[in-house]
Amino acid sequence: MTPEPSTSTATSRPRYAERLTVPWWGWPPALGVAAILAAEVWLGGSGLRAWVPFVVLFPLAAVLLVWLGRLRVAVTEEEFQVDDARLPLRVISDVVALDADGKREALGVGAHPLAFVVQRPWIGGAVQVLLDDPADPTPFWVVSTRRPVELATALLAAVREARA
Repeated sequence: MTPEPSTSTATSRPRYAERLTVPWWGWPPALGVAAILAAEVWLGGSGLRAWVPFVVLFPLAAVLLVWLGRLRVAVTEEEFQVDDARLPLRVISDVVALDADGKREALGVGAHPLAFVVQRPWIGGAVQVLLDDPADPTPFWVVSTRRPVELATALLAAVREARA
């Protein structure tokens, strides 16, 4: 007898999930800077000064890049999750997919000072999530994403289902 699939695992899976990792082209410059710094410390030295900077700075650069790419963006049945921040779907009034120019405009000179922004400069697109919550002074969220149309569609579908 085969076990029935559990409905709780099917509903707990996110509708949309993305990790905002550092792209491959960000690694060579970071490791290059680590190599230059290690070479500066090593210059003309012997003993520990010859190899410790390389052993320390290369892993440190790698850890920094992994840490910068740790953020996760997800849409579940109840909320929009961006790293540790949670936004209940019931307070979302609209979602706008932004390309690189739209993101620049949303975060530019006319940006609202109380907006919640999670922005990664190596990611061109974003979504702007407009809020309708009288108890919260935050007018909107701007969140970087590599697939803004997909995230906006998933958020709007989840909001419609949550309200139904």
